Amino acid sequence: MKTVFDDASRRELTGRLDKLTTENRPLWGKMTAPQMVKHCRLWEEMIHENKLFRRPLIGRLIGPMILKKVLQSPEFRKNSPTIPAMLVTDTGIDLQDERRRLVALVDSYPRYNRPDNSFIHPFFGKMTRDQIGKMAYLHLDHHLKQFGV
Repeated sequence: MKTVFDDASRRELTGRLDKLTTENRPLWGKMTAPQMVKHCRLWEEMIHENKLFRRPLIGRLIGPMILKKVLQSPEFRKNSPTIPAMLVTDTGIDLQDERRRLVALVDSYPRYNRPDNSFIHPFFGKMTRDQIGKMAYLHLDHHLKQFGV
């Protein structure tokens, strides 16, 4: 499975991000391209800044089991739920600025050095570096596919 800790996989993702324009329309979901890029940037900041969010009971109960299943799948399920802090509904988002910020976060993975299980995903729970790398790739890949790039 691809991971953002692999140089070629990161280049692939950032190359696809470069192809995204405000003209791209979603194949599913409600976000615009700029909203999607901001959503992905917020998601990456959650990882890189080790932001903590309240974990729902269902995530505490079955999150680790679902994580294993997700990481064995080649892609995310369409219209998967997200936490409220990652929902982006604002308009007037500068796509170029959000893309620049997101690419910088993706490009910073070679310097990611947090110990395993120090990052706690709001649904899946504690994650290892390997799981983070695969999940980060899957998440961004999912949204790029959502917009046909």
